[in-house]
Amino acid sequence: MPDPILDRERLAEALRLIAREAEDFLANVDEALVRPSGAPEFDGGMPKRGVGSLKALAELVAAADVGATRSTGPRFFHFVMGGVTPAALGADWLTSTLNQSAYNWVSSPLASRIEQVTLGWLKELFGIPAGWSAVMTSAATTANLVGLDSARRWWGLEHGVDVDERGLAGLPEVPVFGSGYLHASAVKALGVLGLGRTRPQTFARDDGAMDAAALERALRGLGGAPALVVATAGDVNTGGFDPIREIAALTRRHRAWLHVDGAFGLYAAVTPATRRLVDGIAEADSVAVDGHKWLNAPYDTGFAFVRDAGIHAGGFSASAAYLGTEVLARPVFGNLAPEMSRRARAIPVWATLRAYGLDGYRDMIERHLGLAQRVARQVDDAPDLERLADVPLNVVCFRYRPDGVDESELDELNRKLGAMVLEDGRVYFGTTEHRGKLCFRPAIVNWRTTEKDVDLIVEVVRELGSRLVIRAPGR
Repeated sequence: MPDPILDRERLAEALRLIAREAEDFLANVDEALVRPSGAPEFDGGMPKRGVGSLKALAELVAAADVGATRSTGPRFFHFVMGGVTPAALGADWLTSTLNQSAYNWVSSPLASRIEQVTLGWLKELFGIPAGWSAVMTSAATTANLVGLDSARRWWGLEHGVDVDERGLAGLPEVPVFGSGYLHASAVKALGVLGLGRTRPQTFARDDGAMDAAALERALRGLGGAPALVVATAGDVNTGGFDPIREIAALTRRHRAWLHVDGAFGLYAAVTPATRRLVDGIAEADSVAVDGHKWLNAPYDTGFAFVRDAGIHAGGFSASAAYLGTEVLARPVFGNLAPEMSRRARAIPVWATLRAYGLDGYRDMIERHLGLAQRVARQVDDAPDLERLADVPLNVVCFRYRPDGVDESELDELNRKLGAMVLEDGRVYFGTTEHRGKLCFRPAIVNWRTTEKDVDLIVEVVRELGSRLVIRAPGR
């Protein structure tokens, strides 16, 4: 088919086709294998003549049926990934239909206003002061970039230099400190910002959390020079937390910027059961969090919060004659994050918060906390499993440790077992390394997940593990 205008009459039929397929996919996602056994096939070069919307969509649906992980389902426990709530899914479809540019008020009053309102709701949800600057991002990775860019800008101004105008040339190296929980996305952001992936000095206690005494010695050793500190709210391996209030007190005392990576752990603020874990969050200078984790918003969604609005805007502002000007009451969100062309990500976030409210999210998170404790108890009760960390939130860190297997063989045994779990597909979670030991770290964040789903975690690991040990030579 040539010009897309000739496909106009098939638009409604194309939408109905996808709606039917989506309903079928979601109707079966609870019981489907998380990873299908097949593989999608996409062959050939760029087509000279198109096949039209209906045939193209049918081919795509067929490929998704055999090749898409059921990551929106209740037994996907990998990567701390949530699903998509009904309200968020419907609103995400609407977002694509409306196709708004969320740069400023002129490009879309709807996108600008709904982002402004939604960010206010999120501040309330997380305990972030209402006066902070904020912006929607593509993920916590980008939100970390926004927060650390603001930190870099502040550091330059402390040296009397606008680094966004002049760059870093001629300035000393930026001191960066973190804990054993420092996430790869923060390290990646430091590299992008020209501060260096190897810059962070880490100070960790035995459990990986920030050694505050060591941090204080390092800050004091700078003799009053400014520094950046990255704290973590929710370690990906254990769900552990750095002592945010204690760190904040040190950064205030020693002229340092405190950035908190709260990709999924910031949701601890939603319930009194875990709020203590993020005590002091309002004393930070910048905070990053994901929306496609515990909020169960669609990919890709994140949020960045920065205490100083002037510092925040200075790092990403851009101007051109065609962009025009805006009144101060209408924020230009395209000047608060790397992208100027921005999807209206606030629409599905607004919808899910409007649909379920603070109480609904508190109920869901408390339910997930209970499910994580349920898995932890099952691990503790199993003679061939070993839990490697406390469970303060929603991640359970454990490994398979059967009788008769030497400690030196356990890493390889669990590595093979991890591959078998993914291949099996009944549940889905990966391996990691904690305190030098290879282990599993299923994370419970999906709104669909029930007791029946989490009970499969221990069941599948023990079943597959027993097969692996039986097959091993000499046993």
